[in-house]
Amino acid sequence: MAQQRITDSLATLFTTHPVVFWHDVEGEFAPLVDSLQLEGVQLVRLDETPALRIKLDIDRVPDQRWLIYSAQPEPEPTKDWLLDVRLRSKSFRADSTSILLEDLGLMKQSLRQHLKDRAKFLRAKDRVDRLKRLVLPTDMAADLDAKMLAVLTRADQPDLFAMLQKLYAGMVVDGVAELNAQPKAWQDIAVNDLLPAFWALVQAQLGYQDAKPSLRDLLLRILVTDFCRSLTGDAPRQLAHLVLPQPNLAANASVFVGRWRSDIAQFANYNALAQAVADELNLVSLMTSQSAEQLVDCMTFEDVELRVVQDLKTRIVAGAGANMDVVRALMARRRDGHWANALLASANERTRALAACYVALTAAADFFALKAAHATGFSFADAGNAYAQYRDELFRFDQLYRHFHTAADAVEPMGWAVLHELCASIESVYSGWFIPQLSVAWSKVLEGPQGLLATWRLPEVTPQQQFFERKVLPLFDGNVKRVFVLISDAFRYEVAQELAQHINSRNRLRASLDGMLGVLPSYTALGMAALLPHQSLAYKEGANLDVLANGHLVASLEQRNDHLKAFGGMAVKAEDLMALGKDKGRELVRDQRLIYIYHDRIDMIGDKRASETKTFEAAAQTVQELAQVLGFVINSLNGSTVLVTADHGFMYQESALDESDKSTLDEKPVGTVIAKKRYLIGHDLGTSPKVWSGNTSVTAGTSPESSMDFWLPKGASRFHFAGGARFVHGSAMPQEVVVPVMTVGVSEADDAKTKLVGISLLGLVNKVVTNTQRFEFIQTDAVSERVLPRTVTVSLRDAQAGDKPISDVQTITFDSTSHLLDERKRSVLLTVLAGSHDPSKRYDLVMRDAVSNIEVLRLPIKVDLAFGNDF
Repeated sequence: MAQQRITDSLATLFTTHPVVFWHDVEGEFAPLVDSLQLEGVQLVRLDETPALRIKLDIDRVPDQRWLIYSAQPEPEPTKDWLLDVRLRSKSFRADSTSILLEDLGLMKQSLRQHLKDRAKFLRAKDRVDRLKRLVLPTDMAADLDAKMLAVLTRADQPDLFAMLQKLYAGMVVDGVAELNAQPKAWQDIAVNDLLPAFWALVQAQLGYQDAKPSLRDLLLRILVTDFCRSLTGDAPRQLAHLVLPQPNLAANASVFVGRWRSDIAQFANYNALAQAVADELNLVSLMTSQSAEQLVDCMTFEDVELRVVQDLKTRIVAGAGANMDVVRALMARRRDGHWANALLASANERTRALAACYVALTAAADFFALKAAHATGFSFADAGNAYAQYRDELFRFDQLYRHFHTAADAVEPMGWAVLHELCASIESVYSGWFIPQLSVAWSKVLEGPQGLLATWRLPEVTPQQQFFERKVLPLFDGNVKRVFVLISDAFRYEVAQELAQHINSRNRLRASLDGMLGVLPSYTALGMAALLPHQSLAYKEGANLDVLANGHLVASLEQRNDHLKAFGGMAVKAEDLMALGKDKGRELVRDQRLIYIYHDRIDMIGDKRASETKTFEAAAQTVQELAQVLGFVINSLNGSTVLVTADHGFMYQESALDESDKSTLDEKPVGTVIAKKRYLIGHDLGTSPKVWSGNTSVTAGTSPESSMDFWLPKGASRFHFAGGARFVHGSAMPQEVVVPVMTVGVSEADDAKTKLVGISLLGLVNKVVTNTQRFEFIQTDAVSERVLPRTVTVSLRDAQAGDKPISDVQTITFDSTSHLLDERKRSVLLTVLAGSHDPSKRYDLVMRDAVSNIEVLRLPIKVDLAFGNDF
């Protein structure tokens, strides 16, 4: 205690008592007694002045205040010459223990010896200051030890779990775990004689004891216990001796590990340590016989995730689309776990890769299921039926193929081979079955005197060259003052469908998707011209074969802008418009009634040999970029209606092409002006059984006198491979000519508002009697464009203790699109902390949104573990 503190305390005592006795038994404060500044107080020392003399002086000067100091204990009353004075005076204690008791606000004098035993810890003022913030007046010795441990480990609370997290964090340096490390906090615990207290706390809460306890051994025991507890069926016998022995306390290990994994500040340390332990255990070899069902609830080790992915991949390949419901359920559970959780993906490349594995597996399962539904191939009654089937369903082959490869590409940098077999199977079905089968069936409705090529018209399908007439003009007739047309080069129908889903998941926005019949050949110059307002399209003679709209060149942005002026419009690049910002953007479009916005990502990337392998990545970027443009136009430029379309689609395959993919021509026909991989354009080309042929007057509406003949390779073939060949367009496959046209607008109607799925608890579960309790929930709505999926966390909490969790925290995603209630059920297994839970007290089952942390559900629960233990 500082001198000023002693002075202040004594001064307070002298306000009510004229005589104060101070017995400093150990003489701790003898050197400073004489220097105390106490106004009006006479200091006398019992070791220097006889007691009788002091008594006489006090009686002689009754108004004087006296401080009687002694370095000896109080004498026995029968031998105390100053007893009568003492009985009407006040005693002052200033030994360090008494001061600490007072400083810490402790009520129990019985703690004096315990504080003396903790002298090493209490010697440091900063430690004492931090301890003060944690101590309660009623604390006992064990409470104080726990709080001293919290101070040394710098844990926020005197909670064993928090201390362990801090200690184990000290065993990870720069992301690398060292299981034999001795963290500084651990050394501090040893130096301050608190190791026995630490291990006593560990034994009380986890049941761990060992002749030579260590942090390393404790970590192995905790993680192995969690692993074995979460397995379905018997655990590997090689691990049995590492499982914590008391079942009820072993449950605490699972609660601790669950909290540790879910701590955003600590999960990276957990990941590193868990991997080090898995390597030490040679866990991979112990799981070779474990199935995904046995491992589905085990989140302890990343190796478990890899084993589950491996098992599910094998089933998907072997199942070929059959019996995928079990696989999907297993994937849903794993995606809610720790290692592949999309909510953590932004912070960890391995988590991103594992999350991508499940995206790939899901796409593959859906792809093979779709293939199984069309196992006999495709057969179309006519061209209209063929077009409708692709627009309404068959586009999913292309979309799932793209989703699979996009996800697989995200896994590839990890060097894992787990998806390689699946990649080969997907490629075999897509390039070896789907494309050939579709080509054959499509050819049958395309060719012949009555085929689609002969007329290039379909009932109730807008020809691309009539886009302005049929899609834009009716909007003006409906009193829309300003129409925006957003055109993305090579924006394939299946990519547009994904964008439509994305837009419809946003509140107040409504997107409706339809298709047009694209012009032939399906290439940029012709497709872009066809989308412009015009009365005539024509080819200009020359080596470039420029396309004219109303006699105007429209190849460049500047030329299209000049052309649109006649229609009260303008042309602008998407990135230039976005760069203007709200105010300048409004100024730009203020006097315009028709704004054509041009975007180019897919074609720019795909149509180059050096970058064509990034086509699918470009497609994903296109969805995000177009969504941003649409949001800007609607929210910042007050655009009430936006049409989104494309000049053409594209064909793409991941596997390299060989000679069988080339449509060999004996010789280029005389009259050829332009020769590309997917089309030839020229004069008087004639016909050939090896190609699809026609004239642009029929397939694009060009003026008969200035039209061109064309040849197209059949199916997915290419005329040549120069300059890259995986990404192509120009021919007449559905992927190229089913051109999307999407109408996006704002609606305040109720059916244009989005909401998250509802969730309810199934059954009457109002009491927990065992350490593990399963809760079953039902998703009350099916996920749709307007009803959005939701990821939530579920736990048991003590509302009277600040909503402190008394269980682990589990994550569940409700994203079922099924209209069957049984298929929308999800369950979760919660592990309750062992310990004293008042059976008469109310606890709560709490569900919170995993992203916003908003409470979704709270239900009262009784916890009576003693009842369960008795039976």
